[in-house]
Amino acid sequence: MPSYKLTVNGQAHDVDALPDTPLLWVLRDNLKMTGTKFGCGVAQCGACTVYMDGSPLRSCTMPVSGIGSSEITTIEGLAGKEAAAVQKAWVARDVPQCGYCQSGQVMSAISLLQTNPKPTDNDIDLAMNGNICRCATYVRIRAAIHDAAKTLEG
Repeated sequence: MPSYKLTVNGQAHDVDALPDTPLLWVLRDNLKMTGTKFGCGVAQCGACTVYMDGSPLRSCTMPVSGIGSSEITTIEGLAGKEAAAVQKAWVARDVPQCGYCQSGQVMSAISLLQTNPKPTDNDIDLAMNGNICRCATYVRIRAAIHDAAKTLEG
């Protein structure tokens, strides 16, 4: 079985996996980082969102052989002012209901605020499109993103 050198959350890991193994399963099964969730397996729901070199990526369809020297960040490795603001807003707005999709939602929300610190409702809807919440907490998600943006302003 081939071995891959991955940098995840700033730490180097040697992982043995078949080349077509999705990054999601390498993270969960090999590295025991279970914050990233399996939802649909076809990159449509967003539960498996991680960052590859700072950009959101659906890890359920990215083969481990395609990672190369890229830096992977999972929900466990989040840090920074945007992450703190989003996490605080999520708690204050009581966003999660069942919570299953929330790691992907949080990853996408932080990415949005890193690129657009004052998003409109339309900006939020576009950025969060593809992050499905079975409990339909979309109104609270949008409100929490606005709250996080205000926190980052002041």
